[in-house]
Amino acid sequence: MFLAIITIFAVSAAIWLYHGFIYTVAASLLLIALYGLVFHSRWCYVALLTTKRDLRALVAYANILWKTRLFSKRNWTIPDIFHDVVQKHPNKPCFLFQDEVWTFQEVEDFSLRMTAVLKAQGIRKGSIVGMLVNNCPQLPAIWLGNARVGAVTPLINTNQRGNALLHSINVAKCDILIFSDEYQSAIQDISKDLSPSLKLFKFTHRPLNTSNPKTSIGDGFTDLTSLLESTPPAPWTLANGDGFCGKLLYIYTSGTTGLPKAAVISNSRFVFMTTGIHYFGLNSSDIVYCPLPLYHTAGGVVTVGQAFVSGCTVALKQKFSASQYFPDCIKYKATAAHYIGEMCRYVLATPRSPSDTAHRVRIIYGNGLRPQIWKDFLNRFNIENVIEFYGATEGNANIVNFDGTPGSIGFVSRIIPGVYPIAIIKVNQETGEPIRDSRGLCQLAEPNEPGVFVGKISTTNPSREYLGYVDKAASDKKIVRNVFQQGDTAFISGDILVADELGYLFFKDRTGDTFRWRGENVSTSEVEAAISRVAEHRDAVVYGVLVPNTEGRAGMCGIVDTDGTLDLDKLARDLARDLPVYARPIFMRVMTSVDLTGTFKMKKIDLQKEGFDVNLIKKDKLYYLDTKLGKYLPLGPEVFEKINNGQIRL
Repeated sequence: MFLAIITIFAVSAAIWLYHGFIYTVAASLLLIALYGLVFHSRWCYVALLTTKRDLRALVAYANILWKTRLFSKRNWTIPDIFHDVVQKHPNKPCFLFQDEVWTFQEVEDFSLRMTAVLKAQGIRKGSIVGMLVNNCPQLPAIWLGNARVGAVTPLINTNQRGNALLHSINVAKCDILIFSDEYQSAIQDISKDLSPSLKLFKFTHRPLNTSNPKTSIGDGFTDLTSLLESTPPAPWTLANGDGFCGKLLYIYTSGTTGLPKAAVISNSRFVFMTTGIHYFGLNSSDIVYCPLPLYHTAGGVVTVGQAFVSGCTVALKQKFSASQYFPDCIKYKATAAHYIGEMCRYVLATPRSPSDTAHRVRIIYGNGLRPQIWKDFLNRFNIENVIEFYGATEGNANIVNFDGTPGSIGFVSRIIPGVYPIAIIKVNQETGEPIRDSRGLCQLAEPNEPGVFVGKISTTNPSREYLGYVDKAASDKKIVRNVFQQGDTAFISGDILVADELGYLFFKDRTGDTFRWRGENVSTSEVEAAISRVAEHRDAVVYGVLVPNTEGRAGMCGIVDTDGTLDLDKLARDLARDLPVYARPIFMRVMTSVDLTGTFKMKKIDLQKEGFDVNLIKKDKLYYLDTKLGKYLPLGPEVFEKINNGQIRL
């Protein structure tokens, strides 16, 4: 390279002497271009294909940073930002719900009533006001009122019961718990274990009757709805929180691998996540359809934020229905819709109908749209564009695929990789530990080489800060040190990704979900995708189980068969065609039903603990793969014993 620079300089100098400045510049540019084509032709090829993408992303990222810097300078919190939106169009619909229409002004008025109620109850800056409330416009309006006081709101998963619910209340250290009346029995079940100092407020979903407030119904709980009816709205003021970087919400992980952890969402992170989607394809005139639970980041931050920060209208659904997804979009005249990947699989499995293309949805956004159904979904429902994003609630490693590349969850620039400090590092796929070089720094994965996704931590940039969980010990486990240089830190996602030559990123698996069998690494997500594809999009989860006196873990699949139509012989034949020998599940657990999280994930940890033990599994049917016959055979107590003592070899 040094010789090439000297040559270009010498030739340019000679041209300068004989032909002047213009010819010198032209010749120098030509020589540089020739040098690039001869010695860096592949880089030039990649740059040619990705420059437009990277420039568009750079413009969007600049807009996001400008927006966050503006709010940071004003030190506004979400109630302050929302007030600014309300002032611009107070009578515009903010939320659509069933047959209700809530304008931006009505949402703010409701939140101001909540602020007044909380102040009267002695709630102040730093208080923790938990919410166990189903989807409705009042839910975000209530936590908006909480935030104006300076309180933090944990949004508790409404599916939780018993110990998990008690844990979520306690780990957040709630001072008040607001719950919808439909969850009264769940609260009563754990009431004896709740702290005596915890105040319980019951919310009833009904239009407020401020002229004739209803009295408390006397069931031992404070009637929040009656208080809202009898309390005039507080006068609007700037929020009394800790400013733009202060805490706003706690949002819990789904609990697929244990008890839920409460992740911290600050005002700045709320803005970053919602604008991170908005600037890649939405506009303030959009009507966004959201059937996702508002206690999770996807619905409660990313989509609610489209209204609170960007002024979109959001249509809420109380509970997701595959058959009503696009009919609802027609009803609300939605132009954009939010999804989670498994939702798309359910919607695609519904019978074809005129509503498939009678809607006005031009763009869908979300995460987890499987590559296997990507094109089929867009073609059937006539969708112009997809924004597929990736990011952990508690993390800072967020990326977006906005150009519709099937299966990609985002990209890293190959031209200017340092602009957005994220990377894929090499790890031991069994332990998840980073592989380091002689200097003790993490090694970057090469194109098409799997590794763990990380995001560099910076406390001065809202897009790069790491707030983690309420539990500091749990937060520290997600930090890796000495990544790009000595002394730096990064959030380690735990997700195995791979980047292709153009920088597009593709999800492979979770560290810990990958297991070894027959000396090979098995990706659970790849096996799940194959099973879903050949088994008519059934719910299926794959995990590794220990077999006595056998190295590694054998693959096991829990699959749902509600009507007894699953053909195991056909499934075995199809998997033999689509998967290598080592990746085919050895055990099958056929279930009539399964508990799903709010984001439609099966709780793998419980299934994994039970393994293929016939003494623990009573109601589900078990099968094992006879490798000689290539068929799944029933697994009863006698077969179980033979597998354990080595008489049947897998």
